Amino acid sequence: MEDQVKYSQEELKLKDKEIENMQKENENLKEQLANKNDELRRLNNLRDQIKVKDEQLKTKDDLISNLQSAMSLKEDQIKTLKDSIGLKNEQVETLDGSLKIKDEKIRTLEKSVELKEKEISVLLDTRVEKPKLEEKEKEIATLKEKLEILKGELTKADEDLEVLENENEKIRNQLAAASGSKIIDWTNIDIPKSKILTKMKEIIMNALHNVTIAVPNIKDLHLLALYEVRSSVNMKISCYIDPALEEDAELLEEFESLDNISIRMYEAEDRYILDRDGEELLFAVIGNQDDNHLVIHTKDSQHVKFFKSIVMEGWLRSRKIE
Repeated sequence: MEDQVKYSQEELKLKDKEIENMQKENENLKEQLANKNDELRRLNNLRDQIKVKDEQLKTKDDLISNLQSAMSLKEDQIKTLKDSIGLKNEQVETLDGSLKIKDEKIRTLEKSVELKEKEISVLLDTRVEKPKLEEKEKEIATLKEKLEILKGELTKADEDLEVLENENEKIRNQLAAASGSKIIDWTNIDIPKSKILTKMKEIIMNALHNVTIAVPNIKDLHLLALYEVRSSVNMKISCYIDPALEEDAELLEEFESLDNISIRMYEAEDRYILDRDGEELLFAVIGNQDDNHLVIHTKDSQHVKFFKSIVMEGWLRSRKIE
């Protein structure tokens, strides 16, 4: 029994020793676990720091992208400004060329005046006999009086003609109304080109903002007195221009020297158009005969709106002049 008790005590000591070792191992495991937790926390902190850095990098990338877009926009603006400056320089050169031409014309006229003065001086030196000179002056005065009388008669004749035309139009309208229809047959009605251009000039003088014009030939524009139109009115013009003719080239240069005029080549030569501020429209189509024009003049907004596409069609079909 004593040996058995002694053996049991020895075995108990071994068990206590084993328990003690297991407790030490457990403490080591706890310490290792604590170290692992600390390392895990450091990793989590590092991951959070990396995430913050990624957000910062993304913000930087967005900022760089925005700056690149801004730089691209600035470059486009700079290019636009350069193009605008180039265009202005071309306009200045054109104006300088026009001024040089005007100066040459002035010098030519001055020379012509000097020649005329010399001719007058020569004529005075010839000492024409005074009675003959007085007789010629009387004849000139008589001819001037006759000319004034003829001008008055011509003016009266024009007025009578206009009255007759108005009466003729009234009669046509009355005949159309009497026949049960107000539709006028324009097949053989005579409306000359001069009447159309006179009416266009009258309308254009009331323009405030925008005008669209179409005439068969650039020479017709002289009769519209475009130089008298307000400088604030933007004018888009379509017409035929013969580049081989010096007169057409000079007219084109004069009109292009005005900042408010844009002029294009339109080769059809088939119409007269005037759209004033989108409020008043004159539209004339050239017929088979010289003075046969189908003319529409209206201030009705629906009429103007309906013909707007036809007005723009002529401008869009026109080509820029190089």
